[in-house]
Amino acid sequence: MSKLSYYLKEYVNLLCPVSLLRRRNTILLEGARHRPDWESIVDRVNYYNQMKGEVELPSGTIHEHHGHYYVFLDQLKNYHRSTFHSAYYFDLMEVARGFNQKTKIGYVPGDVYFNPPFPALVKSRVLKADLSNSVLLKLDQHRHFRFVKDDKCFTEKRDMAIFRGKIRLSRQRTQFLKMYFGSRVCDCGIVEHETDHPEWITPRKSIAEHLDYKYIMCLEGNDVATNLKWVMSSNSIAVMPRPTCETWFMEGRLVPNYHYIEIKDDLSDLEERMQYYSSHSEEAQEIINHAHEFVAQFWDEERERIISLLVMEKYEHLTLQKM
Repeated sequence: MSKLSYYLKEYVNLLCPVSLLRRRNTILLEGARHRPDWESIVDRVNYYNQMKGEVELPSGTIHEHHGHYYVFLDQLKNYHRSTFHSAYYFDLMEVARGFNQKTKIGYVPGDVYFNPPFPALVKSRVLKADLSNSVLLKLDQHRHFRFVKDDKCFTEKRDMAIFRGKIRLSRQRTQFLKMYFGSRVCDCGIVEHETDHPEWITPRKSIAEHLDYKYIMCLEGNDVATNLKWVMSSNSIAVMPRPTCETWFMEGRLVPNYHYIEIKDDLSDLEERMQYYSSHSEEAQEIINHAHEFVAQFWDEERERIISLLVMEKYEHLTLQKM
């Protein structure tokens, strides 16, 4: 879906009367309990929303800009399109507009790489033991949830890795470019022009051009690696250290060397790992198959909406605001 189509769809959604939207949601959730995949739906809801029990949100309100993210603590009706990037407004309203607009929420749109001090709806969260305050919603989905159709099989691709991206605040990406820029194992470079390393600036490559390579680097930026979703839907293999953050894609549930090729945190074994899978193409194909199976769970739009509504409903209930 193009960016224009996405925004047109979201504006049309806002025209739907709230009473009709609530009725649709009620019918959808009542029917969901009879679906054969109900148990897996509940499992995902409880994964995204790991609140351990009832908790009262702090008194007062918060409206604070912090560069890559925004902290909001207030009633739903007071979150506006102009508050932060429009995509976060539309994606929140797609789920929350059918709920009582006087419901108070914690909401931290943007790249979140910390655990909020109170239960908050977020796009991303740090993979720590206690995730109860970081409640995932499918946010900034037009940018993050993109998949591809790849007609080229793994063995027909170039026996190299590829990376294009921006460094921003990513120590991981900076270290990777220091180690592998200009190397024979990786076609890599950055596509931003305001940088301390102009020598790394390289022409962009389209997604289609990325798919010519057997291995695609999925390196975390401010939070997650944005390209991981479409890479795992392709016939190339995602290569990365173990994730430290996750989104609605549930990066924390990915199994190393089953869904992707894991390399060391210091990035030193990239060539060794590539050589292994290039000479064991059957094992490489198994990783691709497993990645496709993982990605497929996000394709059912009705199921995704059911899960989103239930995550929001659980949040409303456990913050003692169910009316």
